[in-house]
Amino acid sequence: MSSQEDFEFRGSAGEWFGIWIVNLLLSILTLGIYSAWAKVRSNKYFYQNTWVAGRNFDYHATGKQILIGRLIIVGVFFVYAFLSAVAPPLAVVIALCVLVAFPYLILRSLMFKARNSSWGNVRFNFDGEVGDAYRIFLGIPILLVLTLYTTVPYFSRASQRFGINGHSLGKTRFHFDSTIGPFYKAFLCAVAVVLVGAGAFALYLLPKMQMLIYHQADMMPEQIQVIMVTLIGIGYFLLITCGVLAGIVYTTMMRNHVYSQTTLGDRQHGFQSTISVGSMLWIVITNALVVIGSLGLMLPWAQVRYHRYLAQNTALLPNGTLEEFTGEIISDSNAIGDAYADIEGIDLDIGF
Repeated sequence: MSSQEDFEFRGSAGEWFGIWIVNLLLSILTLGIYSAWAKVRSNKYFYQNTWVAGRNFDYHATGKQILIGRLIIVGVFFVYAFLSAVAPPLAVVIALCVLVAFPYLILRSLMFKARNSSWGNVRFNFDGEVGDAYRIFLGIPILLVLTLYTTVPYFSRASQRFGINGHSLGKTRFHFDSTIGPFYKAFLCAVAVVLVGAGAFALYLLPKMQMLIYHQADMMPEQIQVIMVTLIGIGYFLLITCGVLAGIVYTTMMRNHVYSQTTLGDRQHGFQSTISVGSMLWIVITNALVVIGSLGLMLPWAQVRYHRYLAQNTALLPNGTLEEFTGEIISDSNAIGDAYADIEGIDLDIGF
């Protein structure tokens, strides 16, 4: 295997702040219409400033494509809201139709994002099967409910297989496969963090609640109410913190494992991710504190810092020459799935 090619992010917080503030102001002034073009400018900046092996990424979608998709999706939601008020049975029908269309919209989102992305002038593509999308995103969630979510690792592995194996760089395909063990290891570590948080919540709250009940005869009702709200608020903050930590533990372990099991092409070019739970936790917490303390003005700095950390801890492991790729430009103007994914917060892209 040839030498390691590290990813690199060459953007700066100052440059990104200039783009971000213009995007924000124009989106506000146009009542959100410009946000479609803002997304394009944002993606272009982060893609074009991310490099590996002497080539950078690029984003090719247009604001018009994204705006049309968003208008259609927003229109569907407005119709649903209107029918909910005047004809609830019809609103239920629309909700069921959206639910049934959900896996297809994920598929369209992945196609749109892949076909409008490139590395070194070679376009990505996604050609996952519709049937697989329905099996994974409609069928497996039913299994999750029936198994009380103990099968979350199976869903994670299936969605990663679907997302990665459906991608290609030009005509060169990505491949991912893995045993279920590492997924359960990450899942159980995350569950352990949540259980520790729940235990700490109980140890913190129960004795104080008992003391409050014991002394309630000596206290005014208003005092009891304030103490109760304070105790519960602190307890929930502890639980939320543990939830965030559990999410960081899971996503960090999964990213490192998924990259290590992903290859590209017959030569099996490899990938590597070396992010750590401690570093991710430090970045997330300090970013949040800085953004809150600056009333949001330091958000661009936090985004660049996070993106740079991910890039610095990602590597391509070439197995021979990288000049083998042949590309084909596949146009895809259908941004409806992408717009729906934006609204729902869905993102299944390979994490380049």
